[in-house]
Amino acid sequence: MRVFVTGASGHVGSVVAPELIAAGHDVLGLARSDSAAAALRAAGVQVHRGDLDDTDSLRAGAAAADGVIHLAFKHDWGDFASAAATDLRAIEAIGDVLAGSGKPFVSTSGTLMLTMAGPLGRTGTEEDTVEVGEPPRPRVASENTAVALAGRGIRSSVVRLAPTTHGPDDHHGFVPRLIGIARDTGVSGYVGDGANRWPAVHELDAARLYRLALETAPPGTRLHGAGEEGIPFRDIAEAIGRRLNAPTASIPPGDEAMAHFGFLGALVNLDNPTSHALTERLLDWQPAHPGLIADLAGANYFG
Repeated sequence: MRVFVTGASGHVGSVVAPELIAAGHDVLGLARSDSAAAALRAAGVQVHRGDLDDTDSLRAGAAAADGVIHLAFKHDWGDFASAAATDLRAIEAIGDVLAGSGKPFVSTSGTLMLTMAGPLGRTGTEEDTVEVGEPPRPRVASENTAVALAGRGIRSSVVRLAPTTHGPDDHHGFVPRLIGIARDTGVSGYVGDGANRWPAVHELDAARLYRLALETAPPGTRLHGAGEEGIPFRDIAEAIGRRLNAPTASIPPGDEAMAHFGFLGALVNLDNPTSHALTERLLDWQPAHPGLIADLAGANYFG
């Protein structure tokens, strides 16, 4: 299968592309810069120049492929609403090209969205959905639009990634940001008692999930890239503190958490336990790589 991958040179894309190639697929990767194009060529990926704002380039890439994996996202925390709107337009453009083809289209969301309407009070499942609501909730419209493409003759699915998608290629995700904050402040923090839970997934397990979704996911399915259901946030902070030889401390919620964590202050106290049971049943996806705490104990983040 020839697969068009947006975000192919990013964190998750850089492990998804080799996974696809190893399984016998050809990969056409979206590249917005010369450096991204060079990295893709070095990895054996064919280059398609363009970016998320260029919907014509997205349509052309989708038209040239047998399936699409959409990973790219503009991580502009200063204007997240605009980034989410760009993501939605990209999904709509790709959907217009694939409509009626029966081709697979795997898009990307996050498990944290399950907490945006308030805590579930239980473990989240793939069957849980979120409405756009007021004020608009980031990426919810994109997820719902991608799933709805199944009604237009596309084998669409969405992978909800855990916020801690970790591994050797994770240089700009939430884990490196938390480590950077601890280094800058001298404290590895958590909010309140730190009992709130975050799911986690190793990047190689996530890459396999995207490949399996491309190959076999039923149309209109939501999938959970959450190899570990929920790690208490205090455990994550303590693991970082141990490696930095820094104290671990509770940060009061509200203004103090925002001051300490920056934009992550709105997220670090969310309780987001997430099941992948349905994903495992549908795709026979069984995470096999090290968990987050084990990864933090190694050299990946502190070499």
